[in-house]
Amino acid sequence: MGFRQGTLEDMDLNRAFWQRKRVFLTGHTGFKGGWLALWLADMGAEVHGFALNPPTDPNFFTVTDLHSRLASSTIADIRDETALTRAMQSARPEVVFHLAAQSLVLHSYAAPVETYAVNVMGTVHFLEAVRKTGGVKAVVNVTSDKCYENREWVWPYRENEAMGGFDPYASSKGCAELVTAAYRRSYLEPAGIHAATVRAGNVIGGGDWAADRLLPDFLRALDAGQPLAIRSPLATRPWQHVLEPLLGYLMLAERLCTKGPAFAAPWNFGPEENDSRTVQWIVETLCSQVSGAAWRCDAVPQPHEAHTLKLDSAKAKAELGWRPRWHLETALAMTLAWHQAWRSGQDMSEVSLRQIHEYEVATKQA
Repeated sequence: MGFRQGTLEDMDLNRAFWQRKRVFLTGHTGFKGGWLALWLADMGAEVHGFALNPPTDPNFFTVTDLHSRLASSTIADIRDETALTRAMQSARPEVVFHLAAQSLVLHSYAAPVETYAVNVMGTVHFLEAVRKTGGVKAVVNVTSDKCYENREWVWPYRENEAMGGFDPYASSKGCAELVTAAYRRSYLEPAGIHAATVRAGNVIGGGDWAADRLLPDFLRALDAGQPLAIRSPLATRPWQHVLEPLLGYLMLAERLCTKGPAFAAPWNFGPEENDSRTVQWIVETLCSQVSGAAWRCDAVPQPHEAHTLKLDSAKAKAELGWRPRWHLETALAMTLAWHQAWRSGQDMSEVSLRQIHEYEVATKQA
């Protein structure tokens, strides 16, 4: 597939495309899936969700009253292929997004069987449901930047690098990529269904209360009046606001529907290289902006995690016209602003939509 320069038209989110579009979304009660579901509903899509109950209390799904904006919300397990297929067939979607996952590296060490069952066999169940549901045109399977065989290179990983993974989580996401590629060639392409996989960086934003993630851990420590304990201060990650990759997923899904096979492939949606920063840089920046915040190194031995990880998003920039709109400083400010709005009792549906609309304005000005 040759690169082409994206046009200005390509760079805009096409809200009209999503008006009355039937969309099926797994993982809608999670952080990333919740933001995507809210954005789709705001554009007029008919959104059908399938997920477990929200994984934390509080959570984005509840505090934004997201349920009221959805056409349907099925609370069930991705490992239940029968329930998943029934829900997808009932929704009759044209576009499906797969975000349901066991998404935590440290939890994967404690629960490897669960991690593989959800992330690998859950992907198989999802793709089987797609095969059994008529009318699906586009599939976007959200995996992870950690799917690559990490060699601790200083340069970014491209979509054609080898899959791998040191820990069960990373390995399971590499497996999900391979499963999707096999289904694409064996079943989906012959049926005229166009499937892509997407790999994003370390997403941040309001409404994430997951354990063992830097920004939620920072905000919990701040609310508790305690210093944040950091596992690996010198680890470098591709940090980005959650809306950045979601824009890429939306643009890609439209291309899968309108232009088909040329876009049915893996895609990276990472930040600009100067936004790949160390954990220490993140926490020191946050501490400089928030009164009373502090951090310390955690002396407890930790399981292995990659030290350096960067994504090369040249293909998405050239083929889709996508590129990051908010620099890391803006992403951090938006995350803090969302959390402060929640702490002060504001309407978090309105706050979240306001941030989405501000981001859309940034895309038009880019």
